[in-house]
Amino acid sequence: MKIEISTVVKEFILLGLTQSRNIQFLIFVLILIFDLIILPGNFLIILTIKSDPGLTAPLYFFLDNLAFLDASYSFIVAPRMLVDFLSEKKVISYRGCITQLFFLHFLGEGEGLLLFVMAFDRYIAICRPLYYSTVMNPRVCYVLLLALWLGGFVHSIIQVALILHLPFCGPNQLDNFFCDVPQVIKLACTDTFVVELLMVFNSGLMTLLCLLGLLASYAAILCRIRGSSSKGKNKALSTCTTHVIIILIMFGPTIFIYTRPFRTLLVDKVVSFFHTVIIPLLNPVIYTLRNQKVKSAMRRLLSRHVVC
Repeated sequence: MKIEISTVVKEFILLGLTQSRNIQFLIFVLILIFDLIILPGNFLIILTIKSDPGLTAPLYFFLDNLAFLDASYSFIVAPRMLVDFLSEKKVISYRGCITQLFFLHFLGEGEGLLLFVMAFDRYIAICRPLYYSTVMNPRVCYVLLLALWLGGFVHSIIQVALILHLPFCGPNQLDNFFCDVPQVIKLACTDTFVVELLMVFNSGLMTLLCLLGLLASYAAILCRIRGSSSKGKNKALSTCTTHVIIILIMFGPTIFIYTRPFRTLLVDKVVSFFHTVIIPLLNPVIYTLRNQKVKSAMRRLLSRHVVC
């Protein structure tokens, strides 16, 4: 069945992160620096894992996909922000807005599910080591990868389908620097109470399930390592600490934005900026640079192709 787009609004005006030219210039420089770090960094992670024969374990398979998701995610908002900072009128078409919203939730939810899968991988590796090679075999890894991509797609297509049925017939100013669900819904010229509840349920339920799964995995790991040796305990604690940091960094802003009533707060834009620009930089840094095998493989790769 074809969805009819009920709207007379053809474009949205983005009010941006701030109206101060000095602050805009500072943010422009910061985003440019972040992009110059995120993209080469993630591509280096992908190249290192794919080229090193010692990095074939499921953990590195998922790290490879995490780097790909972060690199893709960084293309959704940041490049357009850089262009908008140089433009007097910040305009995005209606279809462009819907497209941006779709990929934002598609890749964002996919990344959340990937973190859940990585937590499950660590749980099996630490709590059920004898079954690890059986449970986390290549076929299971590909099935889990397909499932998380499918989950991200279903989550995102529900968001978009609900918005496409809303009529937009008047105001077209989005009080943000990109298109997202809370701001777009506010511009609909109809009662959106039910739609808002459905949006919160869709985003909030997925976020909550991922968070509960992650917390359950780490709680089981911590219980398991109580009687372990000092070396094993330190390694497990280091793994848990790294992953918990990622959970707090990623799920904190997500919960703040999507699991509360859609009302405007002064810190909304700051939280959104942190969620869409900073997190893609921190994920590979925290996950990868704390992994000695990946760092050693990177040094070998760079020594072969750069130093020579």
